[in-house]
Amino acid sequence: MNSQSLAMNAMSKNAVSKPDQVSQSDATDPEQIIRLSEEVARISREKIADIQSITGRTRILALNALIESARVGELGRGFAVVAGEVKGVSTEIAEIADALVEELSEKTSLLETIGRQVVDHLTGQRLIDLALNAIELIDRNLYERTCDVRWWATDSAVVECLEKPDAGTIQYASQRLGVILSAYTVYLDLWICDTEGRVIANGRPDRYAAAGTDVSREPWFREAMQTRSGDDYVVADIATNAHLAHQPVATYGAAIREGAKLNGRPLGVLGVHFDWGPQAASIVQGVRLSDVERATTRVMLVDAKNRIIADAGHGSGSSERFDLKTDGRASGTYHLPDGGTVGFHRTPGYETYTGLGWYGVLVQS
Repeated sequence: MNSQSLAMNAMSKNAVSKPDQVSQSDATDPEQIIRLSEEVARISREKIADIQSITGRTRILALNALIESARVGELGRGFAVVAGEVKGVSTEIAEIADALVEELSEKTSLLETIGRQVVDHLTGQRLIDLALNAIELIDRNLYERTCDVRWWATDSAVVECLEKPDAGTIQYASQRLGVILSAYTVYLDLWICDTEGRVIANGRPDRYAAAGTDVSREPWFREAMQTRSGDDYVVADIATNAHLAHQPVATYGAAIREGAKLNGRPLGVLGVHFDWGPQAASIVQGVRLSDVERATTRVMLVDAKNRIIADAGHGSGSSERFDLKTDGRASGTYHLPDGGTVGFHRTPGYETYTGLGWYGVLVQS
C-alpha cells in the first residue's frame, strides 16, 4: 500500500457525514456563501489535524518497534525492516498533510475573500435598488402635485375670487376648494393668496384659520408670482407650518392668472399644502425588507441639505441631519466605521418633475 492510499484510508476513517440539504431560504441568503466557505475551512483544518495526529502516533509506534527489534537482535531484524517502512510511510503522510494545510489555507482564505466581496456587492446593490425604489415612489407622487396646483389655479371659482373679490366669490371659492379636498385627501389645505400675499380663502376654514395670514415672505409665494406662464410651478422645502397645526408640509405654488389664460397677468397665487407626514411615512415604511433586514435597516429620505425628511420608525419632517457621503455620485454604497453599510440613490425625477436633489437612503447594520 503506498503513502497516498494510507492517507486516503486515514481520511476515510474520519470522513464527515453528508451535510443537510441547503434550505430554500439559505439558498437565497448571500451570507450563506460566507458561512459555507468558513465551514469548509473549519472542516479542512479539523480533518488535517486528525491526519497529523494519526501519523504522529504511527511514528511513535514505528520507533518503539525499532527499539524492540534492536533489543531482540537477529530475530527482530525482519520486524525492523517493516517498522522502518512504516516510519517512512508516516513521514510521507505527514508531508502530504503539511502540503494540504498550506494549499487549503490559501484556497479557503481566497474563497472567503471572494465570498465577502460577492456578499458586499449583492448587499450594496440591493440597498441602492431599494433606495431608488423609495425615491422614485415619492417622485411620482410629487409629480402629481405639480399637475394639481397648475390645474386648480385655472379653476373658474379660484380665478373669479381674485378678479372680483367679494364675500360671495370668496365663499364660493372656499367651498370649491373644500370639494377638491374631499376628493384629494393627501392635502391639509389649499390657499388662495392675493398679490400682496394675503390668504383670502382656504378649503378648510373650519379646521385651519388661514384667512388673513400674510405669506408674502414665503419663498413659494414670491417665486410663484415671478413665474412666466401657467405651465410653471414652484415648490418649497419640507417644513412645519404654524397655521396648519405645526404639521410638516410640502407646499406647491402656481400663479392664478387673469382669465385663466396661460400667459395672463398674475392675480395671486394658489398654494397647496401636501400632507407630508403620513404620505412620506407610507413610502419609507413600505420599502420591501425581510424581517431580518427590517430589524437592522434604517430607511430615510434626505433632502438636498442632508435634512432627514422621512425616517421609517422615526417619523417625518425631522430637523435631524444625516451626513450622507455621496462623493458626487448619483448612487452608491459605502461602509461606516461601525461596520454598517449605507446605500443611496438621488432622485431621478419623473416626467416634468425634475426633483429637488433628494436621496433615498438605507443604512444597514
